[in-house]
Amino acid sequence: MILRRILLTALLLVTMVGSAAEQAKRKIIAHYSPHGTSQQAKQEKVYRSDNNGITLFSDLIPPQDNYEVLLFDCYACNPHSTINWHKTPLFRTDYQTEIANAARDYQLDPALIRAVIHAESAFNASAQSRTGAIGLMQLMPKTARELGVDNAFSAAQNIDAGSRYLAQMLQRFDGNISLACAAYNAGPTTVSNYKGVPPYPETQAYVERVGILLQRYRTL
Repeated sequence: MILRRILLTALLLVTMVGSAAEQAKRKIIAHYSPHGTSQQAKQEKVYRSDNNGITLFSDLIPPQDNYEVLLFDCYACNPHSTINWHKTPLFRTDYQTEIANAARDYQLDPALIRAVIHAESAFNASAQSRTGAIGLMQLMPKTARELGVDNAFSAAQNIDAGSRYLAQMLQRFDGNISLACAAYNAGPTTVSNYKGVPPYPETQAYVERVGILLQRYRTL
């Protein structure tokens, strides 16, 4: 009986050690974008791994034990998105009045407002990111408060405030749309520090896709 207990105890210890080793071996780190929606139909998931000093990205679980899981909440932020941004359906008529009013009030191209909304939330007014960004233009709570927003889920308030902030970024970066969009995504200080679009794959993908969407919305 004593021998049996010893064997059972040893087996339990081996199992626990093996389980702990497996958990320690696979370190999974989730990175979330500063803007974006956690309520899009399918969350983008990318696996980053290292193979002999080469960084690899894949939408499949790597065979290596060491990898990170990158979760991109922003609709247009995943550098490895399979969406064809040149052909993905556009939101041609949604929130026409609100966008027209904001474009008039802040001297913005309505196509740019529409492109940013598309990139941020895919026109989902109920979108809310894990970091707290809210609504169509994914306003962060602090930014929303500074812009006098009472209800960030209100399409009119969200578009007005987001457009005002976008206009501020354009003014700060001398009308450069790429830099203004990079600032909208990663923050103006980051853009100023890098003296250009930051070397973040997420931000670079976002800026490129807003540019594609902008050209397409301008043709409507």
